[in-house]
Amino acid sequence: MATRIPLTAISLPGHHAPGAGFEEPFEMLAACHERVTRILTLLARLRAHLAEKGWDPSVAQAAQDVMRYFDQAAPKHHDDEERHVFPHLLALPDTGLHSVVRRLQQDHQDMAAGWAQARTVLAALQDGPATFDAAADQVLSDFAGLYDRHVADEDTLVYPAARRSLSATDIQAMSADMMARRGI
Repeated sequence: MATRIPLTAISLPGHHAPGAGFEEPFEMLAACHERVTRILTLLARLRAHLAEKGWDPSVAQAAQDVMRYFDQAAPKHHDDEERHVFPHLLALPDTGLHSVVRRLQQDHQDMAAGWAQARTVLAALQDGPATFDAAADQVLSDFAGLYDRHVADEDTLVYPAARRSLSATDIQAMSADMMARRGI
């Protein structure tokens, strides 16, 4: 019999949240993407656990962990991009990135709407034994699916282009704003 790994014990090879600081804003944005990946892995494990074993207290803890991340960190991350990365790239001559950036902006709106639905499902799971049906599972699956292409496009296209085109002064201002909005 295989040893069961607790839902909240996520240690994935190659997915370490680096000790990036806000003085290096693009490293911080990339570190946030690693955390998103880890939280979405936790969400996938939660869904699998519910399908295989049903609700137990570990489901409530996992739901709480997912909610904490997407309630607190994800909106700040999206705001960082909306304030500092996307407008800068849209102000440059169109190098093919304008359509990607506009799609990423739409993704943020879709993620906010998807999160409202996913959070309702997770809150019910956090509060105690709950019915978890195919519709609820689909809500969580749809929400997680919003991130796959989005994160890849930001990491491989958008962040490198912004990093190349922002001045050192712009990056310092980005860093200062990110810290100020977090009270650092």
